[in-house]
Amino acid sequence: MPQFDASTIINLRDLGGIALTGDSAVRPGLLLRSGQLDRLDPAADPAVAALGIHTVVDLRTEHERDERPDQVPDGARLIVADVMADSAAARAAASGDDVPARLDSVLGSPAVAEEHLGSGKAEKLLCDSYRSFVTSESACSAYGRLLSALAEPDCGPLLFHCTAGKDRTGWAAAVILLLLGADEETVRAEYLAVNPAVRAAFAPLSDRFTAAGGDPEIADAILGVRSAYLTAALEEMERTYGGVEAYVRDGLGIPDDAVDRIRARCIA
Repeated sequence: MPQFDASTIINLRDLGGIALTGDSAVRPGLLLRSGQLDRLDPAADPAVAALGIHTVVDLRTEHERDERPDQVPDGARLIVADVMADSAAARAAASGDDVPARLDSVLGSPAVAEEHLGSGKAEKLLCDSYRSFVTSESACSAYGRLLSALAEPDCGPLLFHCTAGKDRTGWAAAVILLLLGADEETVRAEYLAVNPAVRAAFAPLSDRFTAAGGDPEIADAILGVRSAYLTAALEEMERTYGGVEAYVRDGLGIPDDAVDRIRARCIA
């Protein structure tokens, strides 16, 4: 699973080559995941330009898109699929469900972070967010839009992303890999593999937070990925739908023939 040395895209990875059941693998060059594309410059990253990205699916909130608009490769279409659209500002402030969309603000004040995220509360909030990826109406609509795009005949190489490329994007990658036939151990390994790239990209934010007296455990919980987060989503999917097939069909609204097209295209 190559991670590209792309200076203008955070955490860019190709899911190609990941092992699937039946002695098969994900076809290279078709399924790409990353963080935000606000600094994308194909001229500065010829390897990215060579990918021929045809479809970009942006999983971020309206606020994130306004703050840092995507720079989409020439000729690519952009699909907005807001996973957290249900988390209106007032409600989110109380619930904390939108933590993955507010990395900068939640670590802005060590005192406030300690009050709201200390003593293990950060990990609990992230687990709650991951459960909402499975159950909320906006998340089901967004992930359904992603898979619908992937099933289209003219989809081409598709890149899906959020801000850090770890939470909303991580669950999207997990669902796609499970649907293609990867086992849970493989899915978990790919999910956790983004940690070094994400931590490097957000090291300045983490360093500022800890230098101001913030708890490093809070920063690690917010800026990294943990096995417990993925487990929370997987358990919610199993509890609510009984598995990935029913989740994709009944929760995301993707018909079986579309799933067949995704598999035919993406399995080598």
